[in-house]
Amino acid sequence: MSANLLPGLPAVLTQPTLFAAVPGFGPTTGGNQVLLIGANLAGATSVTFGGTPATIVSQDPFGFLLVVTAPAHAAGNVPVVVTTPAGTSSPANYTYIAPPVTPPPTVVGITPPTGPTTGGTPFTIVGTNLTGASVTFNGVPATNVNVIGGVVLTGLTPPGAAGNATVQVTTPAGSVTVPGGFTYVAPTPPTVTSIIPTTGPVAGGTPFVITGSNLTGAQVTFGGAPATNVVVDPTGSFVAGLTPAGAAGNAAVVVTTPAGSANVTGGFTYTP
Repeated sequence: MSANLLPGLPAVLTQPTLFAAVPGFGPTTGGNQVLLIGANLAGATSVTFGGTPATIVSQDPFGFLLVVTAPAHAAGNVPVVVTTPAGTSSPANYTYIAPPVTPPPTVVGITPPTGPTTGGTPFTIVGTNLTGASVTFNGVPATNVNVIGGVVLTGLTPPGAAGNATVQVTTPAGSVTVPGGFTYVAPTPPTVTSIIPTTGPVAGGTPFVITGSNLTGAQVTFGGAPATNVVVDPTGSFVAGLTPAGAAGNAAVVVTTPAGSANVTGGFTYTP
């Protein structure tokens, strides 16, 4: 404010006075607007929060109010000071509040600890602070990841090479390695012991059963021609189907799974 009590005398500038900052607190990132209340604030040339300049948004021409944008600053109490051509105000208190610290994730283990190299194994990881987590197996992301209550994480393994893989859980607060990791197991090739019956007509359509092990997902060919109606039992120990048509004589019988192939000893003999 200014005063000119006697005509002809120069105006007298009054030093600014700062009463309060409202609100008196804000985030360390700054960017929030703060109302400064005081007297003789008109014509403010600068406002600082702990020595860091703030942006002046608007001024009350009467010098009572000043709106500023708080700058970023470290957490803690800082003085807010207004400077005008008449001088610098006494400080008002303002408190910078740091965001809450999110603890890093912790994990106990993974279940199951093993699975096929083809991936797709449903897994569960138990721990704490898992919200927002992602999971990698030797750097390859798991799929269908879901977190329940921040303590249980589920998903499907990606494909991987046979052997142990490092499993890492990552959240915005940090990363942690799952103890023991996850062991990829190569699928076991099929083995076959016998076919019943060993002969049938060239027209095909003979019901057959092949016994063995690791037959899950098997396909069967007779002399290179695929059998039909092929069914594998849930244990992978036998496969049944109908023979295709074939030429008279012996035909090689081959059982093929995603893990490999096996020849049936003696094959199958087509009879006229």
